[in-house]
Amino acid sequence: MVYKFLVRQIYIEELVIFGMVTPIRQSVPLKGKKVSKEVIRLRNVSKHYPMGDSVVKALSHLEFKVFQGEFVAIMGPSGSGKSTAMNLVGSLDMPTFGNIYLDDKDISEFSESDLAQLRGKKIGFIFQSFNLIPNLTVRENVMLPMMFQGEDIDVRREKAAELLKLVELSDRMDHYPGEISGGQMQRVAIARSLANDPEVILADEPTGNLDTKTGAIVMEFLEKLNKKGKTVIMVTHDPELAEEYADVIYWLRDGILEKVTKKCGKRFMDVTRKKKKEAREKTVIKATVETTKKRKGGK
Repeated sequence: MVYKFLVRQIYIEELVIFGMVTPIRQSVPLKGKKVSKEVIRLRNVSKHYPMGDSVVKALSHLEFKVFQGEFVAIMGPSGSGKSTAMNLVGSLDMPTFGNIYLDDKDISEFSESDLAQLRGKKIGFIFQSFNLIPNLTVRENVMLPMMFQGEDIDVRREKAAELLKLVELSDRMDHYPGEISGGQMQRVAIARSLANDPEVILADEPTGNLDTKTGAIVMEFLEKLNKKGKTVIMVTHDPELAEEYADVIYWLRDGILEKVTKKCGKRFMDVTRKKKKEAREKTVIKATVETTKKRKGGK
C-alpha cells in the first residue's frame, strides 16, 4: 500500500513538473490576513552593469514572489543588491536576464509609456530621501502622481486633502517641504504614494533618515495600510525592523539571495532550508521506489 502511494505521488509530481497537470495551490494566511493573488514575480532575474572592461554583477538569479496583502522585506547590508532589487521589483529598471511580471504580465512586452502608466497605477513609491519637489506645496506634491494619470484638478485637490488628513498633516497642506520636519516630509511621501490608490507600496529605507521615535510613527502608518489590505514591500538594512513588521523576508548578500524566511507565529522559519530538505527527501523516496521496482521486477 505504501509503495503504491509513493509511486502515485511521484507520478503526479512529474506530471506537474512537465506541465501536464496543474497543481492545486492554497493561499496561506499571514497575521490573520488572507493572502490571495500573486501581484509581482521576478523569475531568475539578474542585473549586470558594464564597467569599462569588466562587468559588475549587482544581482544574480533572483527568484521573488509577492502576494496580495503581504508585508515583504528585502533585507541586506550595503552593497548587497537590495537597491537594485527595489528598482527591478518596482519596474523602474529592466533586468539583464530573466523576467519580471506584474499581475502575470511580462513587463518586457510593454512599451515604455504603457509600463509607466501601469506602474503609476499599480505601485506607490516611498523614497528614503523623500524626493519632494521643493517649489510645490505639500498638497501639490501629493497631487502630482494623479496629474500624470490624467485626473481632473478638482479631484486631485480633494483626494490630496483626504490623504493628508489620513497622515495627520491637514494643517500643513499649504506649507512647502522646506517648512516641515523630516518625519512630516516622510508622511507626505506616504500620502503621495497612495495618490493613485495602488495595490502595492514600495518603501526604500522608510526610516533611514529619521530618528527612532519618528521612524516608529512612519512604520505604524505602513502597518496600518497593510492591515487595510495594501501590499507593502520594504527595503531595509535593519534586521530588527524587518522581523518586527514583515511576513516574509528576502535576505540578500553580494547580489545573491541568501535565504527566505517566513513568519510562523512569533518566529521566522527559513523556508529556503525547508525546501532543500524537502528536495533531498523526495530524492531519497524516488531512489527507494526505483530500487523496490527493480527488486520486484527481478523476482
